[in-house]
Amino acid sequence: MKLKAFYFIVFSMLIVGYSAAQQPEENLPVEKDSTIVGKREFFYVDGDSLDAIELEDVLLLQKLNFDSKYERIKYLILKRKVRKVWPYAKLAAERLVVLEQRLAKIKTKNDRKRYSRMVEDYIEDEFKKELKKFSKTEGQILIKLIHRQTGQTAFDLLKRLRSGWSAFWFNQTASLFDMSLKQEYNPEKVVEDFYIEDILLNEFINDKLPEQEAAISFDYYKGRELWNRYEENLPEDYDSINMAARAERIRKYKEKKARKARRKSRK
Repeated sequence: MKLKAFYFIVFSMLIVGYSAAQQPEENLPVEKDSTIVGKREFFYVDGDSLDAIELEDVLLLQKLNFDSKYERIKYLILKRKVRKVWPYAKLAAERLVVLEQRLAKIKTKNDRKRYSRMVEDYIEDEFKKELKKFSKTEGQILIKLIHRQTGQTAFDLLKRLRSGWSAFWFNQTASLFDMSLKQEYNPEKVVEDFYIEDILLNEFINDKLPEQEAAISFDYYKGRELWNRYEENLPEDYDSINMAARAERIRKYKEKKARKARRKSRK
């Protein structure tokens, strides 16, 4: 199986599989309205009553100042990939909710299966072309962001909503591409995940990406402390070694691309 086809299959199975496995409407919890109409809160200051206004928390972000040139390049490359992948992770979380609600209203199992197949056809028509353009790194980011936005790893979703065998088989296939469907998102303990979180928050603040609340809890500032320690402990020759290795990778990529172009021109 090709890597790009693998992305599409897993992505579509997660969305459709999740929705098809949901319980009927009568078993779903009823969402309560948290808005209390007509109720006002006041503070009393020196005997006078003042309206109380509840404000949302504000996260103050200080720009990451990299001492390492290589780490800065990694961050900028990751930024481009996160911008590309984020809409699909956000979409996955949104579709899980919407499809769950719709399927809960469908009475019979056969009708739910029929509806799921319709949705799967729609996903294939709309997203197959785009998902097949994903690189290995972008697929890894998507797996992490699905955990961020749904609260479950891709492996756990497949295991619970399809079967343990499906989850095992797809994870084994992912391992051939140096990937794992069990990958979690942890910006407090993984530097790359902290980079992703910092990128997302800055993109949200600057209205470059549409915001969606994470389904898991973490502390951004703990991730920043992790990054500070990481930067401080980098070896002196870290940049020279990694920049040289990067230059070699670029050279090999260009050679491979040139060979491919020559073969194509001969046809």
